[in-house]
Amino acid sequence: MISDGGVEEEEKYLAAGIAGLQQNAFYMHRALDSNNLKDALKYSAQMLSELRTSRLSPHKYYELYMRAFDELRKLEMFFREETKRGCSTIELYELVQHAGNILPRLYLLCTVGSVYIRSKEAPAKDVLKDLVEMCRGIQHPLRGLFLRSYLSQVSRDKLPDIGSEYEGDADTVSDAVEFVLQNFTEMNKLWVRMQHQGPAREKEKREKERSELRDLVGKNLHVLGQIEGVDLDLYRDTVLPRILEQVVNCKDELAQYYLMDCIIQVFPDEYHLQTLEIILGACPQLQPSVDIKTILSRLMERLSNYAASSAEVLPEFFQVEAFAKLNNAIGKVIEAQVDMPIDGVVTLYSSLLTFILHVHHDRLDYVDQILGACVGKLSVVGKLEDSKATKQIIALLSAPLEKYNDIDTALKLTNYPRVLEFLDQGTNKVMANVIIQTIMKNKTCISTADKVEALFELIKGLIKDLNGNLDEVDDEDFKEEQNAVARLIQMLYNDDPKEMLKIICTVKKHIMVGGAKRLPFTVPPLIFSSLKLVRRLQSQDENAGEEEEDASVTPKKIFQILNQMIEALSVIPVPELALRLYLQCAEAANDCDLEPVAYEFFTQAYILYEEEISDSKAQVTAIHLIIGSLQRLHVFGVENRDTLTHKATGYSAKLLKKPEQCRAVYACSHLFWVDDQDSIKDGERVMFCLKRALRIANAVQQMATATRGSSGSVMLFIEILNKYLYFFEKGNPQVTVASIQGLIELITTEMQSDNSTPDPAADAFFASTMRYIQFQKDKGGAVGEKYEPIKT
Repeated sequence: MISDGGVEEEEKYLAAGIAGLQQNAFYMHRALDSNNLKDALKYSAQMLSELRTSRLSPHKYYELYMRAFDELRKLEMFFREETKRGCSTIELYELVQHAGNILPRLYLLCTVGSVYIRSKEAPAKDVLKDLVEMCRGIQHPLRGLFLRSYLSQVSRDKLPDIGSEYEGDADTVSDAVEFVLQNFTEMNKLWVRMQHQGPAREKEKREKERSELRDLVGKNLHVLGQIEGVDLDLYRDTVLPRILEQVVNCKDELAQYYLMDCIIQVFPDEYHLQTLEIILGACPQLQPSVDIKTILSRLMERLSNYAASSAEVLPEFFQVEAFAKLNNAIGKVIEAQVDMPIDGVVTLYSSLLTFILHVHHDRLDYVDQILGACVGKLSVVGKLEDSKATKQIIALLSAPLEKYNDIDTALKLTNYPRVLEFLDQGTNKVMANVIIQTIMKNKTCISTADKVEALFELIKGLIKDLNGNLDEVDDEDFKEEQNAVARLIQMLYNDDPKEMLKIICTVKKHIMVGGAKRLPFTVPPLIFSSLKLVRRLQSQDENAGEEEEDASVTPKKIFQILNQMIEALSVIPVPELALRLYLQCAEAANDCDLEPVAYEFFTQAYILYEEEISDSKAQVTAIHLIIGSLQRLHVFGVENRDTLTHKATGYSAKLLKKPEQCRAVYACSHLFWVDDQDSIKDGERVMFCLKRALRIANAVQQMATATRGSSGSVMLFIEILNKYLYFFEKGNPQVTVASIQGLIELITTEMQSDNSTPDPAADAFFASTMRYIQFQKDKGGAVGEKYEPIKT
């Protein structure tokens, strides 16, 4: 190991070693060029003596070793050429054993041994056995490890495997396996012993250095995995037990973890499946500090991928009872390691669940069993605060959703919501979003009230504040979450009106406790979902004929529920939204011929307008919505309609800004003339609204003249002119050619006035209106005759 001289001193030792190696390599090359075997061996031994140093760290020693390795490859090529020129390989094999120091001697012996096996003058198994035994002569951990690594490197393509050119007798594969296992065992012992070299204060540093050398040991297992002759029987009876014996007996945390991981990675999946009991049996024998959860998770991951690769392999899993063995092993590991962090426990259950979903995807009882076991462990720790554990819980709960692509299946798992209980509010929301996205992605329709109840229990993190606390959430994130819930509500549907009403009531029960901040997002989609049911009932009623209507599901009952929900909104308050929803409900009640219900909804809308909506812009929007909705309704009797229209015209005349007042008043004219209803064609009141709008427009002009010294835009007059033309075409006798002509002349005079304000938009609008009148004249017929007297 490195001495106390520090990094600089170590660099000096490395530089000196490289210089000595290069100098001897130079003389070795000169001897090789002159075919001087004796000098070549002399200088090569001196070159390799540089590897006897104990003053370098593993990292620096590796640098020196690689330079020596490159030179040895050239020496091996020379030895091969020598044998072709007639030099006896056996004599060469014996000659190199005269090197003075054991380490150079063994490196040269391995090099000549490679040539010896290639020459086939002796069975490969005998040479390999001789080499692996003689390498016992180096017991220094670092030097011995690199020497045996060199032996493994030069022999890996010369093993007496089946189909190999070095294949021997019937036991040839056993010989190859024995050689690799023996070399692996000795290398592992040397590797483990490295931890005891040097003072205790440098143990952490030594462990890091050891970790860097782990691949030297692991390559042996990789070689074993590539031997063609290692079939399942040989692996089960010889290879795996011998490896595990070494793993368990070394009692070293680093070695045990790394080698178990190597076993899982380098040998075939089918071998793991057939030897599951053996490998799982070794897990409890490992050191308590070994990360068994990761080892088991990787094993289950490989087996899961193997199961997913082909349905044909699944019977093998059933035959060996893989689930029972893995479940039992995990239980024992968790029981034995009482200090295992909760994230480790959840990781194991998550891996086992993934395994189940690939192998026994039809066994929901197995899935629920795993979730139940997880609940048992989580109940000990309570609410999770560990981020690693919460991530694993999300992975655990997401796995069934991804596999089944169906929330219905997850809803059948009784332990699924119990696992969710252990998540904090933030993680609960994440999981709820995952559930909703799964439903959206697969376009799953939730069709019963019971399923809706179970579903909303799962996503309650989004629809109410858990523990009574409103978490600080970014506004954009909050909107995104609530919009996801709104989309989900639209996915709840059943053809049976009775069941659909139950679904609506179930959703209402959950969302009404969501708080003032959530209701504006969640109530509207439920309102519209309910209105769809109302229209469906209306359609069924029209087509039912003599069939009796289900008394438990009537539009009137649904409207009562809707009224309760909108009242909750108006209390928040969000009066503009509540008003829109009242008007929507009034239209639906109109279509169902429920005059008292429609009148009540309109009354509520008017109350909101009067008491809650004070912003002038909001008032303008609201009054136009009211006028538009009222104009489309036909269910009201004369008295109710007069009351509502009178109120609407009154609100219009009281708007703050005169131009808005004017537009609202002329819009009210449509309340007194509805095309498809002969009972609502009051020409006089239409004309009253239009004349009143003209007076307001004129007042706007006068105010502009008084305040700015110039008349304002004639846009309002042109808009009113278009209303005149509309009602003129519709046959309103009160709108005469004279009144239209007078308005045209008024607009023309205003536009030509010296103090008029230029308005390109108004000019274009008026020109377009004039073209329309001319077009109607040119069209001829009854309409043409009607328009003919108007002068443009």
